[in-house]
Amino acid sequence: MPLDEHRWIERTGSSATYRAFRRGLRAEFRRTYPLRTAVRDDPALNPGSAWVSPLSIEPRLAVRVIEAMLRPWIARGVLRVERESSIADAEVDGDRIAAVTLRLRDGDLLRVEPRMVVEASETGTLLEAAGVEHRRGAESAAMTGEPHAPARALPERMQAATHCLAVEHVAGEWTIDRPEDYDSWRALRIPGWPGPMLDWRYPNPRTGATMTARFTPNPDEADSDMEAAVFRPELWTYRRVFDRHHLVGDHHGVSDVTVLNWPMNDYVAGPIDDVDAGRHRAAAKSLTLSLLYWLQTEAPRPDGGAGWPGLRPRPDVTGTDDGLAQAPYVREARRIDALATPREQDLSVQVRGDRGAVVYPDAVALGHYRIDLHPAVDGTGYVDIATHPFTVPLGALIPVRVANLVAAGKTIGATHITNGCYRVHPVEWVTGEIAGLLAAEAIQRDRPPAAIRADPAGFESFRRLVAARGVDQAWGPPS
Repeated sequence: MPLDEHRWIERTGSSATYRAFRRGLRAEFRRTYPLRTAVRDDPALNPGSAWVSPLSIEPRLAVRVIEAMLRPWIARGVLRVERESSIADAEVDGDRIAAVTLRLRDGDLLRVEPRMVVEASETGTLLEAAGVEHRRGAESAAMTGEPHAPARALPERMQAATHCLAVEHVAGEWTIDRPEDYDSWRALRIPGWPGPMLDWRYPNPRTGATMTARFTPNPDEADSDMEAAVFRPELWTYRRVFDRHHLVGDHHGVSDVTVLNWPMNDYVAGPIDDVDAGRHRAAAKSLTLSLLYWLQTEAPRPDGGAGWPGLRPRPDVTGTDDGLAQAPYVREARRIDALATPREQDLSVQVRGDRGAVVYPDAVALGHYRIDLHPAVDGTGYVDIATHPFTVPLGALIPVRVANLVAAGKTIGATHITNGCYRVHPVEWVTGEIAGLLAAEAIQRDRPPAAIRADPAGFESFRRLVAARGVDQAWGPPS
């Protein structure tokens, strides 16, 4: 689990709880493993030494940290967590969501009559179920005015999802069974690709030029030059979540752990939020297992051989039977029609020049990331756009009509394009935090979120509440 973050994350541009989460990750790693003194004492410890992120760590350790952060609220009886549940039905009364029925892990149904709802799912399921006005895929240029928007709206233009897999490399042969549809995945070619997807070559997201990846399981030293790694990518250290070099003493026989979340297993055969979602989820798993089988048996090695049969899945890292993640990584969801919608021209360096990003009048948080759009299921390739540090408008969390719903994470009112920079960890975290605060404030004041935003005094009071909770409002030292 490498965190997708901006370059200033160690000191600003997040929130107090996100900073506590990051401190917790490092503390949990220190508690779990016997570490060299220099590593243990490093305030910027990166457990995986992944070159894509200043903080990468095994998912199982991150789960422990999140559970510890939730435990006081669960113990007080004000929070109930239902894992692996899904929405079975939603009931609407005018402009309000009257009830939501959940199908729990054991198959039982739980009907909830909420005063407020926060939609923070990976696919925006409730928006569809409750008839909340929303967007899917790409808006048209006429609708948003964005330079990279298509001439007409393309709801089918959804970014690829990826079903990740944790692996190590140890002595022995651990070749998995050949996936049934391996030959189909092995032969798959997509527009703009220099060859089949299961290959070391793929297009540079920024330039489109062909890059050839390196792959060195358990290298003696990590890539320390991120710029060199980007254009001459080493995939083993790209999303490594455990670096064996951190351990004290001899690490003979101990392997790093890395995560397969690469261009080769971006699932482009269909969106996993439509009527065929179950089929697409299964196929995304199959693609990743086919990538693993290719790596074990066919992938060209620098010495002229083929395959690394010593690659082995790590089910203990992911909490599954096969080492695959418990759910696919979904980059794009249904998004609410919101009171405020960040657009490409608000953030783009090319458009804004040296003026910086637009500062929204209802800004309540900060974020930064390049607009990073992966290949879409309609055949569109990468889109990569430099952005200025930006703000998060409160209106992006509030739907145009439904009075008792607030959006967070990937379901906020971004466009298809700006979703590419608003979908990363710090922004998703802070929108979830603000959505929770806004829902609570709406209940306490007995006013809908839209009314709080529309009232200058009410909005300013809420903004001060957000700032008092440690959400950064300006780039600089953490509040």
